[in-house]
Amino acid sequence: MLEVVEERTQEACHTLIEQALTKKQQANVTAVALDMWKAYASAVEEKLPQAVIVHDKFHISQHFNEAVDQVRCKENKALLSQGDERLKGSKFAWLSNEENISEKFAEQFSTLKNADLKVARAWAIKELFRDFWGYTYAGCAERHFNQWYSWAIRSRLEPIKAKARMIKNHLSNILTYFKHRITNAVVEGLNSKIQTVKANARGYRSFSGFRNSILFYCGRLDMVP
Repeated sequence: MLEVVEERTQEACHTLIEQALTKKQQANVTAVALDMWKAYASAVEEKLPQAVIVHDKFHISQHFNEAVDQVRCKENKALLSQGDERLKGSKFAWLSNEENISEKFAEQFSTLKNADLKVARAWAIKELFRDFWGYTYAGCAERHFNQWYSWAIRSRLEPIKAKARMIKNHLSNILTYFKHRITNAVVEGLNSKIQTVKANARGYRSFSGFRNSILFYCGRLDMVP
């Protein structure tokens, strides 16, 4: 079922659940993939108390990318003031998974990631966390996390430490992934379509009109002849 509401509040999430699902469907929900926005979790706990919350791994990846980029920006500024341009133009490589680095940039990036750079350490910490998702059992994943957390928190990289603490605070609802292997991947695809709808329309006079367009295009509806 596809539905859209206007805001990112707990009340809006209540409305979304009520509009998208019948009472019977609500009672049958066993797990919900969410980002770590507290309002969403509170709404799910209230409206779907039997459902397990699974914090979405793609949003967690975005948090780590934000931290790595913060480290890169600060370090690049410091290096440029010394005439060092090593990090110039390297932003998207640091935000990519290692296997996705383009061949064109691979050799240069290999040198950078092995250099004594703060962003190289931040990137290595980000990459190590990816192994967390490869475990079969939650207990093994938790042991990996504890080892990873020890490294991250001693990294002396404040953006990384902040994200590590955030993940630790939400760990119980991240480990649920190993029982309910769900993500927001489909939703992220829909978000991309929604941005295209918005850009093509060059704005809407009301949310109602925007919502109708989203439901039409993302719901793959046909025009009535």
